[in-house]
Amino acid sequence: MSALLEKVSAELARYEHPLFEFGARPASGGVEILIRFKPSEPQVHTYVYMMHAREIENRQFPWMLQKQLYDCLHDFVIEMFTNNPQRQDG
Repeated sequence: MSALLEKVSAELARYEHPLFEFGARPASGGVEILIRFKPSEPQVHTYVYMMHAREIENRQFPWMLQKQLYDCLHDFVIEMFTNNPQRQDG
């Protein structure tokens, strides 16, 4: 499992963003990708998603990781809304 973690960590090291930091940790059946909001305020949860071993071992892994990372960043930013029309009490 450490080889998968090393592979994911090396690929994530290629990405830099002023608002987010990326990490990885071992998980059952694969590796969890962590997306953290860098600024200390406001306090925001860490976004976590799973990449399964078969995805990491795939020849298209770098592209797959990029697509998932960008999709998850979008989802993470949307989750940061503190209020929106769907959350307002009618």
